Amino acid sequence: MIMKRLLAGLFCLLTLSLSAQNPLWMRYPSVSPDGSQVAFAYKGDIYKVSINGGQAARLTANDAFDSSPVWSPDGEKIAFVSDRENGAKDIFVMSSDGGPAQRLTTNSASENLFTFTPDGKYVVFSAHYQDPAKSAMFPTARLTELYKVSVGGGRPEMIVAFPADKISFHPSGKKFLYQDIKGFENTWRKHHTSAVTRDILQYDISSGSIQKLIDWQGEDTDPVYGSDGNTFYFLSERSGTFNVFSSSVSTPSAVKQLTHFNHHPVRFLSVSDNGTLCFGYDGEIYRLTPGSASPQKLQITITSDADEPPLKKLSFTSGATSAANSPDGKQIAFTVRGDVFVTSADYATTKQVSRSVAEEADVDFGADNRSLVYSSYRDGRWNVYIARIARKEEPNFPNATLIDEQPLIKNDDSEKQHPKFSPDGKEVAFVQDRKKLMVYNLESKKIRQITDGTYQQGTDGSIDYEWSPDGKWFVMEYVSNNHSPYTNIGIVSAQSGGDIFDLTHSGYTNRNPRWVMDGNAILFNSEQYGMRNHASWGSMEDVMIAFVNREAYNKFKMSKEEYELFTDAEKEAKKASEKEDEKDTDSKKANEKPKDIVMEFENMDQRIERLTPNSSRLGSALINKDATKLYYLSAFEDDYDLWVHDLREKTTKLLSKLKGGNALLSTDKDQKTLFILGSKKMQKMDFSGEKLTPIDYKAEMKLDLDKEREFMFNYVQREEKERFYHVDMHGVDWDNLTAHYRKFLPHINNNYDFSEMLSELLGELNVSHTGSGYRAPGSEDKTANLGLFVSSDNNLKGLKIDEILINGPFDTFLSKAKPGDIIEKIDGQEILPQQDYYPMLEGKTGKNTLISLYSPATGERWDEVVKPISSAVQDNLLYERWVKQRADEVDRLSNGRLGYVHVASMDDASFRKIYADALGKYYQKEGIVIDIRYNGGGRLHEDLEVFFSGKKYLDQVIRDKQYCEMPSRRWNKPSVMLITEADYSNAHGTPWVYKHQNIGKLVGMPVPGTMTSVNWVTLQDPTLYFGIPVVGYRTAQGTYLENSQLEPDVKAPLDLNKVVGGQDTQLEAAVRELLKEL
Repeated sequence: MIMKRLLAGLFCLLTLSLSAQNPLWMRYPSVSPDGSQVAFAYKGDIYKVSINGGQAARLTANDAFDSSPVWSPDGEKIAFVSDRENGAKDIFVMSSDGGPAQRLTTNSASENLFTFTPDGKYVVFSAHYQDPAKSAMFPTARLTELYKVSVGGGRPEMIVAFPADKISFHPSGKKFLYQDIKGFENTWRKHHTSAVTRDILQYDISSGSIQKLIDWQGEDTDPVYGSDGNTFYFLSERSGTFNVFSSSVSTPSAVKQLTHFNHHPVRFLSVSDNGTLCFGYDGEIYRLTPGSASPQKLQITITSDADEPPLKKLSFTSGATSAANSPDGKQIAFTVRGDVFVTSADYATTKQVSRSVAEEADVDFGADNRSLVYSSYRDGRWNVYIARIARKEEPNFPNATLIDEQPLIKNDDSEKQHPKFSPDGKEVAFVQDRKKLMVYNLESKKIRQITDGTYQQGTDGSIDYEWSPDGKWFVMEYVSNNHSPYTNIGIVSAQSGGDIFDLTHSGYTNRNPRWVMDGNAILFNSEQYGMRNHASWGSMEDVMIAFVNREAYNKFKMSKEEYELFTDAEKEAKKASEKEDEKDTDSKKANEKPKDIVMEFENMDQRIERLTPNSSRLGSALINKDATKLYYLSAFEDDYDLWVHDLREKTTKLLSKLKGGNALLSTDKDQKTLFILGSKKMQKMDFSGEKLTPIDYKAEMKLDLDKEREFMFNYVQREEKERFYHVDMHGVDWDNLTAHYRKFLPHINNNYDFSEMLSELLGELNVSHTGSGYRAPGSEDKTANLGLFVSSDNNLKGLKIDEILINGPFDTFLSKAKPGDIIEKIDGQEILPQQDYYPMLEGKTGKNTLISLYSPATGERWDEVVKPISSAVQDNLLYERWVKQRADEVDRLSNGRLGYVHVASMDDASFRKIYADALGKYYQKEGIVIDIRYNGGGRLHEDLEVFFSGKKYLDQVIRDKQYCEMPSRRWNKPSVMLITEADYSNAHGTPWVYKHQNIGKLVGMPVPGTMTSVNWVTLQDPTLYFGIPVVGYRTAQGTYLENSQLEPDVKAPLDLNKVVGGQDTQLEAAVRELLKEL
């Protein structure tokens, strides 16, 4: 590392292109204890600078992302977070002058670094490693514990077993300030006032007592003690935006504002021993010295050569976001990382067609195999472009040298997307202004309207439609009855547009329409017969077929024998006809056009048949040319497989386990080849042999990452504006805000910072379901878990087993392990006192691992081989354990009178579990506690309302003996709903409905107003995403549920000290309240 830094410095001296800059987006500033220097993060590295500003010194220099520096009390060390080891964010420590960094944490879980202990011996951080076995805290990685780890490394030690954020130690070391974590709202959200906003508390380490100091309705964060141990400083939004305030432990209600910024938030407060405050504002660093009336900005200079080459070479062999095969079946066009490529169906030869930094999508081939149309965002909006092979001598795109690319329609500023060529290649259909289906004639240059947008509910412009083979009709998926999100299948004229014929006219979702059998039938997916998903989406589906005329329907209904006789007669008639006109056969074949489809709308809904023998999680489907076989993708297990159903024999078989995710099924024009075009991989299959062969490609590109980030920023700006659920965007001047945040782009060179900047921007909207995220690669070798609660004495070897999780690796008939036993070794490596044992479990998930155990009770030593589990699997075991404990506690507290269910998520699986338990083991109970705490949402409010609002109206009786009450499929007895601040989205909507419909009382803490529906949009760089709240929920009074907090009927806070000791005070309150009603 030292040599690397020396070489980097020598290179800088010799480089002529040195550039001095005034940096922006300097984050996480931290003032040194003596107040003379500030450490901060910039472009993924750690710097330090004088408290008076000036030239910043770079302390880390590598490809990793380094952030969040904090000083040791003596100023000699700086701890920071870095992903330099295996992609996981861990904590490191180095000299405050830079140099080699020592890794302190090794678990693959996320760690949040806060501070050093006052004696400088430990670094303090939060993470979710393990709750104590006795704790009743809800088990989730988002509710962390507080730890310390020695600056020399070793095993982390737990300080407290509840979430505590932004720790600041009292000078005595006996107390600390912290901000609480009550829920899971985006960290960078602004301007909201609700129960989930952060408060400031003081924790006494010796007594375990907690004192709430600041309890304002909005955000209060980043507490730090003054040197006297009584004064403390913090950030608060009570002035309209985050500013610095002061107060005291002795009189916390006496709050004084110290800074007076008006528009943007102050972030990252720290304080030195001499009382100098340091913080970030608007991407820069400020100080506020004692006695000064106003803060001073640090004028900082960073001198460096260019951080990265302007272009980065990327290569893709998977990851396509849209794809289409050419009519002749010889080429595959696809988009990846925002550009259009074409590859050969038989060779890996691949050609880049578009070269913009903007996103391209929705590729489609023309009839000549030499033309492509696609959507492009390069003009600041969606537009349709057409690309053609320029030289006649070149047969296809993969081998073309020149490609002519231009807008499909010139001098037209309307937004256009989702283009599709007509079957003859003479016209292109597209969606205009996200609402209307239009057609453009390539020869006449005229546009005609097909639909007027009346039925288009969404704002993303997506319409699933397809040309009929004769080019005279469109089939489309649409919301026909103002009953979104449930869609129907419609048919509309491609010539004149007009009214849409509703083919399905159903309350069930029908989707994915396509023409088959030369246009005489329409294939689509329907959930009408499948197992219903109670969350309103994801129900099991069937492939359905609708026949547009009686001839096609009658042929389909023939028995195998009848059909063979009929087709034999047709063949004989065709031979006779061909003999009469053999001379013109070749010319006729060349000019052959698809036959006009006979469209018989009358009774068409009576000509709909179910094709699949059983419902499933369906993907794409199609029928072969002679209409004898149905090919479809179905995920009966974890992934989509290719199935074939013989339509005459009525037999079904698995054709291939694709192991490639969902995909599009398509054919060439002659319907000889089946194409399976997916993101993970592409394949093709000859219908005659049904043998799959891979389609390989290598899409290479050079991409300017800075310009791509600028494009993605613009995309977020416009899409949020176009699709936000409320037109006024909560009164925010969005254009002005985005113009302001744009200035940070030149100072961002990584996705961590970019995502955080987007979250800061989106946080200005004061809305739930937004912000941005970065899907960082993470650790390649994650820490495995043993399915145990363990503890240790730092002076003794090994780990003591406190509890064995049900269904964990040690919960088997072969294991002799029991609580109290000691794990002495892992794969032969002894666990020494205070040793960090997590590296021993690195990458061991699902692998045979030797565990050496010792029983203090018997003195026996033995070995067991187990397969450790992932964190996700262990979290599920912990959740099941927590639910069982809650149910047992309700039974105990109510003396067996009440039942208990927990709604983990507003989804189908949760509802089925609730239904099974409520009408099963709790059916004879007098009432039930419905616990929705820590529920992140979904869509279940309607089903839960119906289920828990049952009122008995009849008894079923046999010979005077009652054996079932009616309704028999609803809960007809009293209930209470337990809520908390962490409930989110539909977990706000559900208790709102519960209360609005007077089903029962709400007990717990207020639920923030977060009831909107979101589109989580993956950006062109697929590691990045952002949220658009697209659907609001409006009451009869005209108010929206978003930002409208729901208050409980009975307020019951969770006592943190009691909950870590196993006592759930909120659950106790719910039981007490329900028992009052019985």
